[in-house]
Amino acid sequence: MNKINLIVKREYLTRVRKKTFIIMTILGPLLFGAIVIAPAWLANLEDTEVKKIAVIDSSKMFVNNLPETEYIKFDYLRNTQVDEIKKIFNQTDYYAVLYITHLIANTSSSVVIYSDKQPSLSVKSHISNALEKKLEQQKLRSQGIDDNILQAVRTDINIRTIQWTDSGREKESSTELAMIVGYVGGFLIYFFIFLFGAQVMRGVIEEKTNRIVEIVVSSVRPFQLMMGKIIGIGLVGLTQFGLWVVLTLIIVTGAKPLIAPQMSTPAAHEINAPSIMEKQSTDQSMPFQGAAKQKADATRSNNENVSKNLGAQYIFEALENINFLLIIGVFIFFFLGGYLLYGSLFAAIGSAVDNETDTQQFMLPITIPLILAIIVLVNGISNPQGGIAFWFSIIPFTSPILMMARLPFGVPAWEVMLSMALLALTFIGTTWLSGKIYRTGILMYGKKVNYKELWKWIRYRV
Repeated sequence: MNKINLIVKREYLTRVRKKTFIIMTILGPLLFGAIVIAPAWLANLEDTEVKKIAVIDSSKMFVNNLPETEYIKFDYLRNTQVDEIKKIFNQTDYYAVLYITHLIANTSSSVVIYSDKQPSLSVKSHISNALEKKLEQQKLRSQGIDDNILQAVRTDINIRTIQWTDSGREKESSTELAMIVGYVGGFLIYFFIFLFGAQVMRGVIEEKTNRIVEIVVSSVRPFQLMMGKIIGIGLVGLTQFGLWVVLTLIIVTGAKPLIAPQMSTPAAHEINAPSIMEKQSTDQSMPFQGAAKQKADATRSNNENVSKNLGAQYIFEALENINFLLIIGVFIFFFLGGYLLYGSLFAAIGSAVDNETDTQQFMLPITIPLILAIIVLVNGISNPQGGIAFWFSIIPFTSPILMMARLPFGVPAWEVMLSMALLALTFIGTTWLSGKIYRTGILMYGKKVNYKELWKWIRYRV
């Protein structure tokens, strides 16, 4: 055991002192911090540039009828053709030209936006929604229905998700955040297995090529050398992951007051929500009066502003309600289990070949389960309770990736325990097989190895 510790110490210190380890340790938290902060930042982001849009309406249905916002203005041109305005467009302060043909009532593709730049999605959505509403009103009037009725009954829905715990406690949750956490967790394990597994294989090949291994195995058994190398490199991965978690938490915590300052106001949404409900209730009590339309517009505008301000707040609340201790603990287990399982196989491949080029024929059986797992990962985060996600999170060769994808959505304890037990048993089995290949292959030179030869090595008796 003391010899394994010496090998672990050598492998660990050699790798944590490399520049690549230090650079990746710094870049990783910046990337993960951006993934967490970006949705909250985008929720608060608002385009403040005033965009003046020229409107040429050959249908005459929307003249002076398109709603303006603080930053989107319309200028209705009369007796002007599109070709004429295009010639002098660069001399104007127009952001774009909106051309509405007389076929708009019957053809949905009869509206065109001309511009020298790609119009933003917010401008396109605003125009599209405005035209749709006006057309709806026109069609309702043609059917004898007052458009105020439609305006009064129209309701915007912003769905929040609340999870119950076994004790009955309610907590804010977010399907989108659960998908992000699940995807990042699964992808990180996939990334770590390939990154550090390949390091094990290259380290074995390098020592075998330099004949260093002949000196080392004179002092330690081949199995001790293999386990020391696998454990040492695994500890490097755990160290990097731990530093990533700590530094990412520091970045997110530091950015939180800047991105969502309203979090400092206690229960802001609890104050605003009743007032919105009261206004909606008042509006619904007089839906057929002329003032109902103005109140409905005011309520909708207020609702949109409140939703925008609370967007970042809900994201951080949902983030705080995710059980990161459980996720990190399970992540460490599945990372170690997956890494040890695949790391032992990578070590066996490295011992069986003389150079990295010869590894290709043996890499395919190992990479297929990992690639399959990363493909199913998308299904795992979109349908975490489905049959495909369940079985792939139980099968040991794919469970480290798929179980991490399902975990943020809530997985029964027996499923997690079963997956862990099968992974541990499979790791013991692959380590036993890899040890048999390693003890023979590590001192074998100049011989082309195939699967038949590997089977012979496994059956050798010492």
